[in-house]
Amino acid sequence: MSLSLCAILLSSCLGIAAAQSEHSKFKNDALVYAELAKAPQKAVNRHNPLEKDPDAVLAGGKLFDLHCAECHGEMAEGTKKGPSLRVDPVQQATPGTLFWLLTNGVVRRGMPVWSKLPEPQRWQLVSYIKSLTPAKKAVSDTGTSPQ
Repeated sequence: MSLSLCAILLSSCLGIAAAQSEHSKFKNDALVYAELAKAPQKAVNRHNPLEKDPDAVLAGGKLFDLHCAECHGEMAEGTKKGPSLRVDPVQQATPGTLFWLLTNGVVRRGMPVWSKLPEPQRWQLVSYIKSLTPAKKAVSDTGTSPQ
């Protein structure tokens, strides 16, 4: 193999690794998800009035595409701008907690306040987020899930 071909392959591999590193910037940052624990108990206990509405998930998906996908990714997998919404801390959060976070944002971390979005639309976003399939566990080089 020529030296120039090796250099091209190496730079491609480094570029992919750097992109994956940027893409997963928030992946293991517990502080990002610590904001969920700050929701007041009254908010945590709130029930999603649209929980059983079959149209809420679809409408929430459209709102997500308009307002959230730019930072959280088209599939809510997270990007260098915003964390994944498929991880356990988000998926295990109560609907009221997610509604509170949407309403108040996390401005110092770049998440806008969505309180001007009508309340039913915020609940639709919660319905969509709760409908997401949790992130798959990482698989090691041996093909097994970490213990």
